[in-house]
Amino acid sequence: MGSGVYILGGYQTDFSANWARNGWELADGMREVLEQGLASTGLETQDLDTAHVGNFAGELFCNQGHLGGLLAAALPGLAGIPASRHEGACASGSLAALAAGAEIEAGRYGLAAVVGIEQMRNVPGDQAAQLIGPTAMWAGHECIGIKYPWPHVFSELAGEYERRYGLRYEHLARIAEINFGNARRNPNAQTRRWEFNERSFTADDAANPVIDGRMRKQDCGQVSDGAAVVFLASEAVARAWAQRQGRSFESVSRIEGWGHRTAPITYDAKIALSAGEPYVFPFVRATITDAFRRAGISGVEQIDGIETHDCFTSTQYMAIDHFGITPPGQSGQAIDNGDIEIGGRIPMNPSGGLIGLGHPVGATGARMLLDCHKQVTGTAGGYQVDGARRFATLNIGGSATTTVSFIVGRAA
Repeated sequence: MGSGVYILGGYQTDFSANWARNGWELADGMREVLEQGLASTGLETQDLDTAHVGNFAGELFCNQGHLGGLLAAALPGLAGIPASRHEGACASGSLAALAAGAEIEAGRYGLAAVVGIEQMRNVPGDQAAQLIGPTAMWAGHECIGIKYPWPHVFSELAGEYERRYGLRYEHLARIAEINFGNARRNPNAQTRRWEFNERSFTADDAANPVIDGRMRKQDCGQVSDGAAVVFLASEAVARAWAQRQGRSFESVSRIEGWGHRTAPITYDAKIALSAGEPYVFPFVRATITDAFRRAGISGVEQIDGIETHDCFTSTQYMAIDHFGITPPGQSGQAIDNGDIEIGGRIPMNPSGGLIGLGHPVGATGARMLLDCHKQVTGTAGGYQVDGARRFATLNIGGSATTTVSFIVGRAA
């Protein structure tokens, strides 16, 4: 996929919207994101050759499966094109993009829509926690009797760092503070209007209550409704589209490299496999280095920013050293130095990430790709990283069971 898959653009819905409150269901989100995405790129439904949907839990939250078929109900102009649905927990959107890119690279199709979507705010919070907990774990084998399974697992990740290398909660809190701050720049962010005080990013049990173990309220990604679409194209289609639209080829971005690994599903099995290793999650590190290798770059010093999976602050803390921003176990140095802030050496989550922007699970991988496209084409608006030419994603499903990374650069 390193040389032949291009991103024409796309669209993201407002992640602050509560679809059920607005009388929406999944099909309405699909219609909105596709209509707006097509309009923003000057494409028509008849231009599309294929479509791929990333979604984790449509059956659980909405009693709705068969989402490839739902596309044609949402937008009748799509009737007749091949469409399929992909699931890999929080990495579902990235798996959809991988499949679409593979079809383009194989020469089967020239233009694909990748739609990531999830509706999650139509049930109470406790119920949502139970729906997305065991289904992405080994059901019946992990987190038995745990009220909030994912905060518990990623508290355990923070604990693993604490045992191996030492960990200060102030570093986790600073990750949250940065991401919420970045979200204020993003007009689609779920938390862009949220207010905090001087105690919000501390270990204050009133201002920042414990959810489970080391994970407090501000450490957690959001439960969100939302969708994102990116349009992937072959080089021939991308060049013809740019000419037709009167745009330069630089208004298109390119997927330069990708990585995809799958680890054992249980958290404990992953930790056992990493015993004695420098990286807590060796499969995550391998995913990232696979993406670097396919992109023809030597490491993180050749990228200008990262959209990473911060379902919890401990996940982003892990991503810092796994990308190589610091040596293993020394992620706190990059936080102290301001390296991961906009204007820093390697900005992370200028969009606000899952903590600030929001996390409609199936949409996240597609949204990350779209934000990377925006960054390298200079169209990210208020959260633009100056001079960005190459951005990376890291999207994980479960306790880093399914891991996908993309490298996105300018087309020319």
